[in-house]
Amino acid sequence: MKYLHTMVRVSDVDQSLDFYCNKLGLKEVRRMDDEKGRYTLVFLAAPDDASRAEAERAPLLELTYNWDPEEYSGGRNFGHLAFATDNIYDTCQRLMDAGVTINRPPRDGRMAFIRSPDGISIELLQKGEALAKAEPWASMENTGSW
Repeated sequence: MKYLHTMVRVSDVDQSLDFYCNKLGLKEVRRMDDEKGRYTLVFLAAPDDASRAEAERAPLLELTYNWDPEEYSGGRNFGHLAFATDNIYDTCQRLMDAGVTINRPPRDGRMAFIRSPDGISIELLQKGEALAKAEPWASMENTGSW
């Protein structure tokens, strides 16, 4: 058995790609439109996985966009996606600069949470050991739910 991907439904494919690719930094590795089923699948990989995504089937994030409008709720019930980052502070600052709310700041130098435009909770984890506590992160309060 081998883990292949996680699927999340999105309500706006362009807005979601802006978030996951332009802001979070994932790379689109494959796309499929199904006229009969009326949906689009977009497969994304983390930058460190993108080069091996096709050859080795690295774990992917599958965005499913149904062409007929539906309302999706309960992103928190899904749990969360998790990504390791080289520098949690730099990543969170880049996301904030791009307009993303840091719901759970990396006060501990190790972990933060954000949400996608569709309310999917995303955990960001520092690679290796936690960074030393630093401001403004150490004193930031939580915002919303994560």
